[in-house]
Amino acid sequence: MAKITAAEVNKLRKTTGAGMMDCKNALVEADGDFEKAIEILRKKGQKVAAKRADRDSSEGAAIAKVNEDNTSGVIISLNCETDFVAKNETFVKLANDLADLALGQDSKDAFLNASFNGMSVAEKLTEQTGVIGEKIEIGSFEKLEASFVGSYIHAGNRIATLVGLSAAVDGSAEAAKDVAMQAAAMNPVALNEEGVDQSVIDKEIEIAKDQLRQEGKPEAMLDNIAKGKLKRFFKDNTLVNQDFIKDSKQSVAQYVKSVDASLEVTGFSRVALG
Repeated sequence: MAKITAAEVNKLRKTTGAGMMDCKNALVEADGDFEKAIEILRKKGQKVAAKRADRDSSEGAAIAKVNEDNTSGVIISLNCETDFVAKNETFVKLANDLADLALGQDSKDAFLNASFNGMSVAEKLTEQTGVIGEKIEIGSFEKLEASFVGSYIHAGNRIATLVGLSAAVDGSAEAAKDVAMQAAAMNPVALNEEGVDQSVIDKEIEIAKDQLRQEGKPEAMLDNIAKGKLKRFFKDNTLVNQDFIKDSKQSVAQYVKSVDASLEVTGFSRVALG
């Protein structure tokens, strides 16, 4: 039987992220063969993943990243089962490293198949499921491209947002971050009125009409009053029409115009855990 050194165990630990004893046991089982030991740890992860496939993974870390020229951004959520794991420094680092890789991918499938430290992202997740003992998976994958993209991650990595602006001008970075914070805090349903799904509009109109009927309003008046309530819904729930949280005297669209008269918000993405 091959003699297993502390240096070999440490090398395997750094490569896989597995615990020291798991690494030592894998090397012993593999009779010192490094690649075989990695395979043993992966198989362990597959077994754990199969056992925990139906578990809820609503905790984790939502991470937003933007490329160097601020024209493209991505949000991923690395999901796990417990808050204890979600707050672990190693887990958060893995989430950040994966988000860096995700920046260069066009879809969730491409990302999961991308190479990460000698294995695919999907294989890494399976491996980490074995290491941590919890279900680990990529929950969200959101890409955003614009003339200028900014990001914001709320404390604790539970909410991450991206915002796209129509131009890269003086003040774009601060404006994009401010609006990204707005999206994180206020959870708009869409960018503007045009982005609200018709099913949502129909539901809001019906809710408004039911309320008005209960108040005893005549049926002939319901449509007009409901339309007024719908305008209020758009103001409260679409990003550019919301009151700006740092100055409620202006809307988000007006705030952005105050930075530069030509500037507009062109899009946003928001990922929240739980």
